[in-house]
Amino acid sequence: MSLRLTFTGSLGYKLAARLELPHTPKAYVLFAHYFTGNKDITALSRIARAPHEAEIALFRFDYTGLGASEGDFANTNFSSNVNDLIAAADFMRKNFEAPQILVGHSLGGTAALAAASSIPEIRAVATIGSPCNTVHVKNNFAEHLDEINEKGQAEVVLGGRKFNIKKQFLDDIANQDMPTKIANLKKALLVMHSPIDKIVGIENAQKIYEYAKHPKSFISLDKADHLLIDSPTDSKYVASVLATWASRYLQ
Repeated sequence: MSLRLTFTGSLGYKLAARLELPHTPKAYVLFAHYFTGNKDITALSRIARAPHEAEIALFRFDYTGLGASEGDFANTNFSSNVNDLIAAADFMRKNFEAPQILVGHSLGGTAALAAASSIPEIRAVATIGSPCNTVHVKNNFAEHLDEINEKGQAEVVLGGRKFNIKKQFLDDIANQDMPTKIANLKKALLVMHSPIDKIVGIENAQKIYEYAKHPKSFISLDKADHLLIDSPTDSKYVASVLATWASRYLQ
């Protein structure tokens, strides 16, 4: 069963969500999509199937100002994304069951690493093609940095869509101490990354793995592209690995 839901995000707006709910769920997973993405991307829909078949419920949502959620993306930042994740977990705890597994794709994985310590029920975190630090996201609009710093904002094109990026976003990502957060994670960790990822280099996976303490695992995604869209087998592989790995840490 797939449920369409809404909950209140960290900035007070209604956020659109979807819950893939098996008949008798063993546990719940919370998924964080990539920067400027949304909950309904094809790869994420495929990833949701394997946990569902393993009787694991998967909750995904659109960050403030993205997809079907309310709010202005220009007023969001990494911190608000992290807080949206925490708000999603609060909603799940109140209405269904708190998530035990936190999964994030690209910058969503970095946000998952930052949010995990604020969700007490989380037992394990998985990242997919994630940056080891937040400043990496500046590479997406490097040619606009001077304009953003001088004028306070700039319109940039990301994935064929226009977004307004404000200086407050740059200030926020510059003030995130991810190495310390990863080192203090105190959760089981799975790092998945493609060695040919052209958006977020494989060295990011290496650093996340080095910062983290055991138990930790690394899975190479071989020839997968960053967004897992070139081949359906890549997202299906990620899904099957997630379902198997997560089962080890479910209570």
